Amino acid sequence: MWEESNTRRIDSLNLINILSPEPRLTTSLPVEYLERVKKVHSEGGYGSQGYGYDWKIEEAQKNLLRTHTTAVSARMLYKLAQNNTFHPVKYFSIDRVFRNETLDATHLAEFHQVEGVRCPSISGILYEFFGKLGITKLHFKPAYNPYTEPSMEIFSYHDGLGKWMEVGNSGVFRPEMLRPMGLPEDVNVIAWGLSLERPTMIKYKVNNIRDLVGPKVDLQMVYDSPICRLDKHETNLEELAKELEKRWDDIIAKLEALRSELSILQPQNKTEERNEENEEIRMVIFANPVHPPYSVLVLLKLLSQSYNVSSTSHLHSSIDKIQPELLHFTKEVNGNGHSIDLTVNLIWKNHSSYPVLIVSPISHCEVVGEINVARYLNRLLESRSRRPALVYESDGPVRSGHIDVWLDRLYTLSHGNNKECSEVLKSASAVLAKQEWLTSLSMSLADVCLWSALKQGVFVGTLPLPLIKWFKNCSNHSFLGEN
Repeated sequence: MWEESNTRRIDSLNLINILSPEPRLTTSLPVEYLERVKKVHSEGGYGSQGYGYDWKIEEAQKNLLRTHTTAVSARMLYKLAQNNTFHPVKYFSIDRVFRNETLDATHLAEFHQVEGVRCPSISGILYEFFGKLGITKLHFKPAYNPYTEPSMEIFSYHDGLGKWMEVGNSGVFRPEMLRPMGLPEDVNVIAWGLSLERPTMIKYKVNNIRDLVGPKVDLQMVYDSPICRLDKHETNLEELAKELEKRWDDIIAKLEALRSELSILQPQNKTEERNEENEEIRMVIFANPVHPPYSVLVLLKLLSQSYNVSSTSHLHSSIDKIQPELLHFTKEVNGNGHSIDLTVNLIWKNHSSYPVLIVSPISHCEVVGEINVARYLNRLLESRSRRPALVYESDGPVRSGHIDVWLDRLYTLSHGNNKECSEVLKSASAVLAKQEWLTSLSMSLADVCLWSALKQGVFVGTLPLPLIKWFKNCSNHSFLGEN
């Protein structure tokens, strides 16, 4: 259960939340406890002046998705206070929380929080906790929380991002939170709330928190990463590894079964239906001559095997001069001029370092970035062929998911800093040192996009040796050698 009543979410913690228009209500709140909370908030008490607002039972009864697991601590502390005799306790929880956050490399809207309530020195506990994870670079900073005093934020250093990241918050619960529960006056409660995803980023050297969640998680990284356990008893890692391997195999088997079901549902005469429609597709691609999108040229050549293509290259007024070969960039993909069903106008323009594709200004949005343009063109290729020359989504959800993971990583090569690019190229080099292509024994869209980025020279620095050898070998491939 991830919902909490406002009494424990807001009144006990004084946190502001956005409420849904018609939230469900909690009707089983203790009346005497509510009266004490109301008095503290409206009038003050236990050394506090209160917040001076008109406390309302209607607001306290509303349920909402919690933003902190401290709501769990509040519930457990109230339950503890109802005992006739107080005994020191330790409470711990790991659960999900929800916030209105903008997604970026270190923020998620839905993530996990590690909550703890205990009495000894909190900094010593945190050093011990993170030490068990192998994280030793910690930094503590005084902070303000409306429900703890004193308060302290916890930071840990991320080597990949080159900065300190907040991984938790902590403090001593204020009397006006504890006393209305009925806890004795001589009882102090030290508490902390820690992130789960950010320490995972630091431990496993992940530079983007979004790589840890959702359908595009790199399962190979999960499979290869060492197991981290915090239990006190010795664990048989060999048996645990076998159990995880069995679960991995079960997941793969289920995905393959799902792939088979999807293949049955796909219409067998898709190619014939498309040909009968005989509709012409018109597209415009804006590209910067400083970074020619070579992957687009490869895909247009492959499309010319299934479509009758008409392509032209133009120079925008923002460009004074251009390399002569770029004026004929798409010349090789032109068809015979009859029954054209794919028209491509490539316009060299000094607008950005990445291309933009427009199919129809009225009915379609812009497709921005070489990776996304390549995705669109490869889908177009697969719509005309049951066995396309270049694989993306036609080889089933397992491999297409693996390809997407690499495409998301390669996006960094044109949008990330030099350090982030270096990490991506090291990962690619490690894979290509063991196998011919990034995702399997055959070339995929991810390989073409990596080759294009290397050909453009987007990375400033020395390439790993396996990557240099791979790039040279690409010149022997029929798709890439002539470009």
